[in-house]
Amino acid sequence: MPRDYYEVLGVSRDASADDIKRAYRRLAREHHPDVNEDPASEERFKELGEAYAVLNDPERRQRYDVYGHNGGDFGVPQGVDLFELFNQAFGFGAGFGFGGGGRRAAPGRDLQHELTIELEEVLTGASREIELTRRVTCETCGGSGARPGSEPVVCPTCAGQGRVRQMQQSFFGTMATVVTCPHCHGRGATITDPCETCNGSGIAGQTETFTVEIPPGIENGQHIQYSGGGDMGESGHAGDLFVRIAVAPHPRFTRDGPTIHSTILITFWQAALGDWLTVPTLEGETEIRVEPGTQSGTEIVLPGKGLPQLRRRGRGRHVITLKVVTPEHLTPEQRALFEQLAEAFGDEPPSAEHKGLFDRIKDSLKGDA
Repeated sequence: MPRDYYEVLGVSRDASADDIKRAYRRLAREHHPDVNEDPASEERFKELGEAYAVLNDPERRQRYDVYGHNGGDFGVPQGVDLFELFNQAFGFGAGFGFGGGGRRAAPGRDLQHELTIELEEVLTGASREIELTRRVTCETCGGSGARPGSEPVVCPTCAGQGRVRQMQQSFFGTMATVVTCPHCHGRGATITDPCETCNGSGIAGQTETFTVEIPPGIENGQHIQYSGGGDMGESGHAGDLFVRIAVAPHPRFTRDGPTIHSTILITFWQAALGDWLTVPTLEGETEIRVEPGTQSGTEIVLPGKGLPQLRRRGRGRHVITLKVVTPEHLTPEQRALFEQLAEAFGDEPPSAEHKGLFDRIKDSLKGDA
C-alpha cells in the first residue's frame, strides 16, 4: 500500500492548501529528476506528484481523509503529466522549466570551506561539524518567489516559455534565433506580489550545521566534495561544497605521506652502552632498543605505526631518528673524567673494553645539574 500522502509531503492532516502547495514545491524541486542525480529521485518525484494531485484537490482530499487509500483510485489523474503538474504548482505555463522543453538554468554557485584537523584525526578519521551559510529554496514561498497566497503570472511576452524568437539579418539572409526572454529573464513568469523573505527570487540565505566525514589517510590540501552542498541556483539545482582539509603542524611528528618521522635525543653514554627508551607514537608510548655503539642519525623503524593511505589497506612506518647530544657545561670532575677517557681512547674510536670508564662518566654526568 502507498505511503500516507500527508507523510509523503511532510505536512499535518489539518494543513492548509497553501501549506500543501509550499511543501510540494520545496520537495518536488529537490527531487526533480532533471536536478537530482540520485537514481531514486524519479520514484520520489512520482510519489510527491501523486500525493499533491490528491491533497491539492478538495474533493479528492476529503474522500482520502475519510477512506484513506481505500477511497478510490488515487494517484495522478489519468492524462495528467507529472512535469506539467510540477509546472502548474509553480504557476508556469506549458513548456517552462523542467521536463517541458524550456530553458535549463545553471546550477548554483559552488562553495569552499577550509577545515583544520589534527594529525591524530588523519590516523583514525573523524566526523567534524561546520557552520555554513548558503542560499537555499525559500521556505516561506516554497521557491515560487511569490508571496504566500499569490501566484506568479505567466509572462505575456514568451507565454511561459522563457525564450523568444528573434529575426536577424546575416550574410545568408534572414535567420531566426532563440534568445532568453528580455521581459522575464528566462523564468517564464513574472512576480507581481513578491515574497517578503526572498524578495521574489525564490532563494534565501540560511545558516546550517553540516557534518564533514573525514576519511583516514587524507592529505593536507585535499578536498572533500559534497554534491548539492553549495548555493541553490534558479534551476533548483544547488552547486557543490568543497571542504579543503588543512592538517595542523604537530609538535613532535612530521609527515611524509603515510610515513611519520620523529627525533629522539639520547646521551652519548646511551649511544655507547645501549639502553631501552620509552618514546611517543601517534597511538601512545612504546619502547625501543638503542643498541650499544649507536651513532647519531641512526634510524629505528616501527612498521605499521605510521598513517593509513587514503582508500588503501595497510599503514605506513614511524621512523625515529636518534640524535646524540654532547654535554655543553661540565663540572671539574666531569671534565677530568673526559680527559681520562681521551687518554684511554687516544685517536682510536671507543670500544667495549672501556666500558668501566663509561659507567663512571655516566654516573658523574647524571649528578650534574
